[in-house]
Amino acid sequence: MSQWVIKGLRTGVKSTRYPRAEETAAGISPGLPTAATLPLEVAQSLVARCPADALELAPAGVDVNLRRCIHCFRCVRGTNSPLGWEHSYEWATAVSGGNDQKRQFGPAFDRSVHILVVDTGDCGACLNEVRQLNNPYYNMHRLGFFLTPTPRHADVLLVVGALTDHMRVPLRKAYDAMPSPKRVVAVGACALSGGIFGRSFMCAGGVAELLPVDVEVPGDPPPPLAILHGLLVAVGRKPPARLHRAVSDSVGNASG
Repeated sequence: MSQWVIKGLRTGVKSTRYPRAEETAAGISPGLPTAATLPLEVAQSLVARCPADALELAPAGVDVNLRRCIHCFRCVRGTNSPLGWEHSYEWATAVSGGNDQKRQFGPAFDRSVHILVVDTGDCGACLNEVRQLNNPYYNMHRLGFFLTPTPRHADVLLVVGALTDHMRVPLRKAYDAMPSPKRVVAVGACALSGGIFGRSFMCAGGVAELLPVDVEVPGDPPPPLAILHGLLVAVGRKPPARLHRAVSDSVGNASG
C-alpha cells in the first residue's frame, strides 16, 4: 500500500485544470463551426452540404445553429471555402427563464450536487462521454458532482439520446420523482433537437418537448469538458454560451 502512496505523491495531480484554468491539452474537443460572411453561391453550397441542417443561409453568409451540429466536418473538408472552426469546449447554454424559485439552487448545492443520468435512446456516444467525467483526469467529484442511481436523491436530471417514444413515460416518472429544487440538463444534439433521428414517428424533436430543460449542451457527442461546463452552468458557477452563431458574430472564415 505504501508504494502506491509514494508513487502518487511523486506523480502529482494529473486531473484537468479546468475550470480553474483553461485546458490546453490536445484532443480535448472536436470543435464547432463558426459563422462566416460568404458569397451567396458559396453559402448555398455549404448549407446544402450539412446533413443535420445546422447551417442556415443568412443575407450575408452562413449562420450556425449549434444545437444541430454533429461534427461531420463537411463544412470545412472537401470544399474550397471552408467555414471557420473553433476548438473550444464551453458550449452549454441556459434556456430556462430562471424565475421559478422551485428550480433555483441555493448555496447548499455549491459543492454537493447529485446527478441522475437517463439514456432515452442514445447511440452510446454521448453516454460514453458522460462516463469520462468519473475518470481520474476529469474527476468531477472534485467539483462536488456525484452520480446517483435513484431519482429521489437526484438534483440534476442529465438526459442523453433522442427521446424515443418508449422512453417518454420512464423519463417523466424519473423527473416527477426528483425532489425540488431540480434542474434538467440535455446533452448532445439528439437530446437538444432530435439530431439526425428526429423529429419522426419514434423520436421527439428534443427533451424540451417533454420536460422543462434548464441547460443544453450541444455536440454529437460533446466532449467531457463541454458536459462539465453544462453542469457548472446548471449550478450557476459558469456563465452560459450562445448556441446560435450569426454572421455578425463571426471573426472570419479561415479554418482554425
